[in-house]
Amino acid sequence: MKEKNLEDQNFSSPRGGEWIETQTQQKLKGTVAIIRERCKGCGYCIEFCPLKCLEFSKEFNGKGYHYPHIKFPEKCTGCDLCGMYCPDFAIFGKKLL
Repeated sequence: MKEKNLEDQNFSSPRGGEWIETQTQQKLKGTVAIIRERCKGCGYCIEFCPLKCLEFSKEFNGKGYHYPHIKFPEKCTGCDLCGMYCPDFAIFGKKLL
């Protein structure tokens, strides 16, 4: 019996010793919009991102704070947890089709 893992494109389950292919699930894709000048560098968006897609930029905004930028855009699902935790409404997650 061939061993499979979750990284396979088709997730399957065992039944009677045979692997039965199931429907392929599409990976969610997303991105974030960052309003740099609103950011005060609190880091909540970075801390609460479940996939750890964000990090602080090396650049400063007009207020003198490091703002976030998306480090791993391919991992982002657009869940908007970053936006939900941002006290300054400086970041928003967006799902892509």
